[in-house]
Amino acid sequence: IKKQQQDVLGFLEANKIEFEEKDIAANEENRKWMRENVPEDSRPPSGNPLPPRLFNDSRYLGDYEAFFEARENNAVYAFLGLTAPPGSKEAEALAKQQA
Repeated sequence: IKKQQQDVLGFLEANKIEFEEKDIAANEENRKWMRENVPEDSRPPSGNPLPPRLFNDSRYLGDYEAFFEARENNAVYAFLGLTAPPGSKEAEALAKQQA
């Protein structure tokens, strides 16, 4: 879990994407909020959803696997609900698709 969290945080920081990290280990309110906001179909069959979980405000985006897949496909900004910056691989790929 820690390695996946570091992977996500490292990507966001390297790409200067603003984010708010919520610690669910030390804060019961954050833990409760995450449990309530992960959709039923994205929860594990038993137990609680484990981090990292990504949200855009209160809109659930996905877990680490979904983030990793978006990154592999140069579609992280779309996954995050953001506009890819000009000159990024994702913006270039999007421009080719639209051409």
